[in-house]
Amino acid sequence: MDFFSFDADYVRRLTEGDAETERHFVSYFSPLLLIKLRQRLRSREELEDLRQEVFLRVLRSLRQGPGIERPECFGAYVHSICNNVVLEYLRGQAKSEQWDEHADEARDPAVSIERELVTEERSRRLRSLIDEMAPKDRFLIRAIFLDERDKDAVCREQGVGRDYLRVLLHRAKKRFRHLLQEAQASTVRPATNFSDLSQRP
Repeated sequence: MDFFSFDADYVRRLTEGDAETERHFVSYFSPLLLIKLRQRLRSREELEDLRQEVFLRVLRSLRQGPGIERPECFGAYVHSICNNVVLEYLRGQAKSEQWDEHADEARDPAVSIERELVTEERSRRLRSLIDEMAPKDRFLIRAIFLDERDKDAVCREQGVGRDYLRVLLHRAKKRFRHLLQEAQASTVRPATNFSDLSQRP
């Protein structure tokens, strides 16, 4: 891979949402982050989720947060965010495993029956939540997860590459999870957790 020299103009264009710069950002750092993440993670799904999380945090920091003081150090900046994401994830995994060790392994047989009973309701509520999303997010969620369209066809239609499509999908799923959390919070006793779509890779 050719070394790229970052500068203030590049960071400015990325901050302002220039599509070509975003595509370069994703394609340039994707293999670098993959190498870095493979040192700590094994699951392909974990690698992909955390790589997208790094992209999102960098963009959020530039557009909503403090940004970066030295644009020429943008590469080191991205890798430092990657380190933070990995450490947070590993800490979360450790807590989850500790909790699982003390969890009751007994399963309530009524759970599987309840799941069958709420299938239709869950599907209806999922679609209702998707209808509340922004048009672009709604299109991607429906095209990829509901209609199961070919990703290359969606890329051509949206004018993006496969790497950037992953970023867009990751954003859409995060916004969906936010809507999901709001829906659950507004219900005293949710009938279902709506986790199917929000947990799909």
